[in-house]
Amino acid sequence: MNGTSRRIRVGLIGYGYAGKIFHAPLILAVPGLTLTTVGSSRPDVVRKDSAGVTVCSPAEVAIHPEVDLVVVASPNDSHFSLASAALRAGKDVVVDKPFTVTLAEARSLLKIAEEQGRMISVFHNRRWESEIQATRAVLQSGALGVVSHYECHMDRYRPRVRQRWREDEGPGAGLWFDLGPHLIDQALYLFGLPQSISASFATLREGGKTDDWAHVQLNYERMRIILHASLLVSRGGPRSVVHGTRASWLKYGADVQEAQLKEGMIPGSPGFGLDPDPGFLYDGETGHCTEIPAPPGNQQMYYMQIRDAILEGQQASIPAIDAVAVMAVLETTFRSAEQGSVLTLPLSSDEIAQWGRAHPEF
Repeated sequence: MNGTSRRIRVGLIGYGYAGKIFHAPLILAVPGLTLTTVGSSRPDVVRKDSAGVTVCSPAEVAIHPEVDLVVVASPNDSHFSLASAALRAGKDVVVDKPFTVTLAEARSLLKIAEEQGRMISVFHNRRWESEIQATRAVLQSGALGVVSHYECHMDRYRPRVRQRWREDEGPGAGLWFDLGPHLIDQALYLFGLPQSISASFATLREGGKTDDWAHVQLNYERMRIILHASLLVSRGGPRSVVHGTRASWLKYGADVQEAQLKEGMIPGSPGFGLDPDPGFLYDGETGHCTEIPAPPGNQQMYYMQIRDAILEGQQASIPAIDAVAVMAVLETTFRSAEQGSVLTLPLSSDEIAQWGRAHPEF
């Protein structure tokens, strides 16, 4: 932090699953960040976990005078209003995924942030999971040759429909709004923007009100990407697969950080993020399999880089244009499924150029 002793006062809006399990522990584990304020209807739960924090309404957190960074982890359809209020109050902002529920809202937040001279970023924490870091490392090694196919699954076994906003009809609800932003961001992080998109969604569980099965294809000039999610998979295959002209890469097993955070493990403690499941590299010529240990996951890095971006005036590790790009893909998947057609991305030439400047590797 360039030797500065400044501490960033963080206000967290929402103390449900995302706020309690992910954001609060990661924020508390980062030197230089201080969780001072939480917007929640469960003050007793908040104070039990973090004694001394101020608990108030979500709207109050967004404009609180003793907050520098506002983290929005409330229901999806409230992201835009709370984030825009925080930006206009002179706060830097982190928004949990999905960034917004429409591409228009995402673009509007980017414009407001630019007008106010504030930083805004989306919480695509899974870039720092062992699976994605392992996949990125094998891609950068060149061992696969020219990549032709990438496939990633986020499947669950939840056959019973639960009474919660994510599974009720409404803006931002459903499985793909929940897991799609993760899968889309991973694909863009690893391979860049696609040329076109096709998608199919379904509601397969009895009594379901929202999509619980999703299958999306991203098309590149000489590569195809499959992103898949389902709530009716009791035991699936590999989570990540990459095929190339020289070899194939398979990675089984989910990153352990979410389970560890649910158990109360503190980020940075011994064993945190250590993935017991290696990846497997299959040589195309010989068929020989090489077992490669996965690097440790470290979602704490997201907030460490947010801290440094604020203190040093740099671009966030996940800039707002990344959020706009993911929302463009997400919105296009729904239009593709509705129309039954292959569609191109609705990004402007300026947005594509801005994304390209943020990701010169592509």
